[in-house]
Amino acid sequence: MSRANALVGQSGGPTSVINASLAGVVDGALRSRKIEHIYGMRYGIEGVLNDALVDLGRESSETLKLLRKTPSSALGSSRLKLKDEHFEPILAQFRKYDIRYLFLIGGNDTMDTIHRITEYAHSVGWDMTGVGVPKTVDNDLFGTDHTPGFPSAARYVAMSVLQAGLLARDMQKVDQFVIFQCIGRSAGWLPAATTAAREQSGDAPHILLFPERPFDKERFLGKVREVHEEHGFVSIVCGEGITYADGSPVSASETKDKFGNVEFGAMGGTSVAVTLHQMISKAFGWRGEFQITESLPMCAADRGVKLDFREAYRAGRQAVKLASKGTGDVMVTLQRKPGRSYHPTFGTIPLKEVAVHARPMPDEFISEDGYDVTPAFTEYLEPLIGELPEYARLKYKPAKKAEAEE
Repeated sequence: MSRANALVGQSGGPTSVINASLAGVVDGALRSRKIEHIYGMRYGIEGVLNDALVDLGRESSETLKLLRKTPSSALGSSRLKLKDEHFEPILAQFRKYDIRYLFLIGGNDTMDTIHRITEYAHSVGWDMTGVGVPKTVDNDLFGTDHTPGFPSAARYVAMSVLQAGLLARDMQKVDQFVIFQCIGRSAGWLPAATTAAREQSGDAPHILLFPERPFDKERFLGKVREVHEEHGFVSIVCGEGITYADGSPVSASETKDKFGNVEFGAMGGTSVAVTLHQMISKAFGWRGEFQITESLPMCAADRGVKLDFREAYRAGRQAVKLASKGTGDVMVTLQRKPGRSYHPTFGTIPLKEVAVHARPMPDEFISEDGYDVTPAFTEYLEPLIGELPEYARLKYKPAKKAEAEE
């Protein structure tokens, strides 16, 4: 392929480091001998259909440098589900701007979008190379050790549960329980990450509820009572997508997005944290709190992990390297070399495999009773999020009584 133009976009929900990947793609394209101009699509693939492309090569070097640590999705995002009638006008835009390289930063649905677009382009004789850059705080992309965005989101929820756990411990005479709800439709990676908050036995969280394990109400309430009797309060972390054994959401949500995914806590259903709160209050008569962060773990750069920003940027650069060598229809992956020390490398996986597979928490990472993680998960997580802050623990030594007057 002769020198041509490239197009990059962001899709789905953001992460704290998705713009670092965007900066990586732009920097890589500006250095590539195969790419003339690097364009960006405003609001995902809708920007292509609406002729809303911008020339990222005209941004200043200072802006691109700052982009590497800027949260949210700088180009804007979209959840448009591609239909057959979209492909012809998309290709017309590619011809109009001489776009031969396509980069999209996103999750499963995004990888499916790249695959379908490049497949169509090839079917009508348009030479095109498409490479996906992984992104999701859920960490459920198939074929990669972890996804850029997950480490920072994991640190966010761990910090939240650490601090909320101290509050719950000290306020146990007022509120007997607290529920922290994590995003993540079908995978429990973020609920599991909150276990990094623990420093010693009895620390929050006490009970984890994973989408990978069916929810049993009576068994759950029994566990709640057991923990309360032992610690005086209960810290519960739940994934938003937990379901009963028959597959129905605990949140009772009936709303679905354009890709057919249940929108937990959306109109038509109550959030799972509220449902659990009502369940516990009705069973025990206790007062408690629920905490629902929604999109905050996806855009909190102040809790971002340096490793995460660095890997996200490098993943964008790697995508351009692959495309420049003619390697397409793949997603960049992060792989971990064997051994106790963390040594990541880059690999690839075909887009069509990422599009049809998910990556739930493996069984060896979930405890036998389904309410906690195993040491194997702790070992997996530790190098990704770094150390959490240490807080004071009072000894609560009894006060000395005054000596009786003679």
